[in-house]
Amino acid sequence: MRLSQDPGWSALLAAFAQAWGASPDGGSAAIRAHLDDVTSRLAAAQGRDPACLPRPPEPLPVTAQLPAALHAGRTGPAAPVSRALAAVASRLTWEWGYTTLPEDLARSYGYCEILGPRGPVQDDGLILGFVLFAPGTFYPPHAHQGIFESYLSVAGHWAQNDGGVEQPGSLVFNPPGTRHFITTGHNGPCLLAYAWVGESAKLGNPGMVLD
Repeated sequence: MRLSQDPGWSALLAAFAQAWGASPDGGSAAIRAHLDDVTSRLAAAQGRDPACLPRPPEPLPVTAQLPAALHAGRTGPAAPVSRALAAVASRLTWEWGYTTLPEDLARSYGYCEILGPRGPVQDDGLILGFVLFAPGTFYPPHAHQGIFESYLSVAGHWAQNDGGVEQPGSLVFNPPGTRHFITTGHNGPCLLAYAWVGESAKLGNPGMVLD
C-alpha cells in the first residue's frame, strides 16, 4: 500500500506538515532553517508517495496514558496533530529504543515512529514520531550525534535541562550533540511530537544511549 491509499497516515503527516510549517522561529536563523528543512523533506516524501509497511501494533506500559494525553491535546494549540494521532492510535508500534533502561523508565516512557526507516511510512531522510511520558517522569541525559531534533508539545507540561516550562504548542530545537534531559509535570501525561533530520545512515542506526 502507498501513502496516498492510507487516509490515516496521510492525515497524520499532513498535520505534521501544518504544525512544523506554522511554528514560529523566535527570530532564530538556526530554528528557521530546521523548520524549513523538516517541511521540505516531508513534502518531498509525500510527493514520492512512499510505501506503507504493516507493522504490528505494540503497546507498552506507558500507553495506558495515551487516551488521557489525546483528550488533553484535542483542544490545545496542537489539536490537529492530536486528533490525527487519535485516528490511528490502535495501529501504533510503541518502543523503547534502548537495549537496557531503568525499570521505572520502562514503565513511564515510550516512542513510536510514524515516518522513517522503521516505518510504517518509509523514508530515509526524515523521522517523524511521538514520545509519550507518564506524569512525573525523569528522562535521563542523552545526546543525538549527527541528528537535528525538534520536539513539538502536544499535551502536558515538561522541561528540558531545567531551562523553563514547555506547554502545548511550544517547540524545542536540539542541534546535533546537544546533551539534554527531560522532566514532566505531575498533573497528567506528556505527549510530544518529534522530528529528526540527518544522514540516512545515522537515522537508520541512531545508536540511542542514555548517560
